[in-house]
Amino acid sequence: MQPTSIRLSEQTDRELVSLAKQGNIEAFGILYEKNRTRIFALCVRMLKNRTLAEDLMQEAFLTAFAKLGSFRGDSAFSTWLYQIAVNNVLMYLRKGRRDTSILFADLSQERTQDDRREQRELTTTDDRLHAMADRVTLERAIEDLSPGYRLVLILHDVEGYEHNEIAEMLGCSLGNTKSQLHKARMRLRTMLLRREARSEPKAKRSRTIPLRAPQVSEVAV
Repeated sequence: MQPTSIRLSEQTDRELVSLAKQGNIEAFGILYEKNRTRIFALCVRMLKNRTLAEDLMQEAFLTAFAKLGSFRGDSAFSTWLYQIAVNNVLMYLRKGRRDTSILFADLSQERTQDDRREQRELTTTDDRLHAMADRVTLERAIEDLSPGYRLVLILHDVEGYEHNEIAEMLGCSLGNTKSQLHKARMRLRTMLLRREARSEPKAKRSRTIPLRAPQVSEVAV
């Protein structure tokens, strides 16, 4: 007897994948529901276009379903799915001739001595970045990063993937993902500092504007 929907919802991703490989469409539907929000969010952050992000998200799941037989389970299903979605985004960026030079150049570079020194000085999470701006300002600054920096920053700092998982997704070395993340954080910090410097004079001016004295005609009698 085939498992009911309630029982299916209690299955692990590995068990759902196994059922989906056997032709259980409902099992794959549950995998879709569990992962679609995060895949969509990734595509939106990378492409800044909700309609296009929806299309690429659907394409990622269609590809995953078609290639499900090749999924060996060496990594989590969500990581494998992310890799497919990332590849779709990168292929779109290549076709659209967008600025992917930072991604494809930096990820292939070896780290310099300064990069290694700076990486040792960084903690796993950079709380200073989050202390410098509210969520809206931070999101806007992340959107302004170039695609390569934005991708690694989102995968590590927003989605919580480890460097070895990101390296697997992007097909590059572990050291390069660490270097790329460091550069992305430094660029983001610079952008936030510039925004703060631009907004500070306005705030000072608004605080120093004297209150206008009421005119005689405005005073209540």
